[in-house]
Amino acid sequence: MSNRRDFFKTAAGAATGALVLGGGSVTAQAPPARRQVTIAGKRIRVIDVHCHCIIPEAAEVVKGTPLAQAAGGGGNQVIGPQRLALMDQQGVDVQALSINGYWWYAADRDLAARIVKAQNEGLVKIMAANPTRFVAMASVALQHPDLAAQQLEEAKRMGLHGVTIGGHVNGEDLSNPKYDPFWAKAAELGTLVFMHPGGSENIIKDGAFRGRGDLGNIMGNPLETTYFLSRLIFDGTFDKFPNLKVAGAHAGGYLPSYFGRTEVACDVRGNANCANKRRPKDILRSQIIADTMVFSDEGLRHLVNEMGVSQVVYGTDVPFNWPVTVDLILNATWLSNADKEAILSGNLARLLQIAS
Repeated sequence: MSNRRDFFKTAAGAATGALVLGGGSVTAQAPPARRQVTIAGKRIRVIDVHCHCIIPEAAEVVKGTPLAQAAGGGGNQVIGPQRLALMDQQGVDVQALSINGYWWYAADRDLAARIVKAQNEGLVKIMAANPTRFVAMASVALQHPDLAAQQLEEAKRMGLHGVTIGGHVNGEDLSNPKYDPFWAKAAELGTLVFMHPGGSENIIKDGAFRGRGDLGNIMGNPLETTYFLSRLIFDGTFDKFPNLKVAGAHAGGYLPSYFGRTEVACDVRGNANCANKRRPKDILRSQIIADTMVFSDEGLRHLVNEMGVSQVVYGTDVPFNWPVTVDLILNATWLSNADKEAILSGNLARLLQIAS
């Protein structure tokens, strides 16, 4: 079997032709045309922030440990020719890859370091094999905040373009000051933090909404991303690190959808005990980013109106089959051409520091 680099080098060839048997002869079949997105006649480089993948080599690191089963899987999350073909079909030029599940948060310091090393090195290989199609966001061992900060620095040296984290560490809120070394380093380096939830297991339990913000009242139906971002607001994390940029998957959860309650919580709830000094709206419009997984024109309109165009980025949740396409943005008649370009391309190029 060829090595991983050779495998990726074959991707372009695999996507440019196929053999079809019929009538006893072999004929070449033309590949599907690559969709190229234009706005007012201008070619736009579409960047997708919400792209799942796995690094199979990480499973070798945990073989024979209790984490072996968690590290399994693969299928369409393994990057290969099928991913490039899907990107061409969707009109996506660049995917920002990330690994979620965060099963490595259960590992001790040494094992976690080796898992993260394998994952990040694997991501760098993918980028090197397809430098115009993939960038990647690093994994970190967030259960060891000082180590995670070191891994952020190393990821920057390796050429990775951001970092991905879960909404909690083994049930613990990430607004806890023990995680400040990680947040401080992300803010210092200008590293975009992409948070992906894992099923709200950290908040669907008794007492989960104790603390600042009176979230049991304000949030109602719990959602991990909403809770995570709300904790960072009300517990003062965004105030401590004003340069921090955090993207919430799935349109930022419910937070932008019903932000009015969050905005006035500290004013009207006497028991809110808010630590934030800035208005939540100021934080939403400067430090929080959301992807476009809202599925409707009206949903996109509300997201943009609440957050501002600069805080909204294109995301599909690929390879999972959600009905998210570039047409949601292209067909939004109420967006200017400049706004469409910002959402599909410019905002992420800036946040992930992707060269033109």
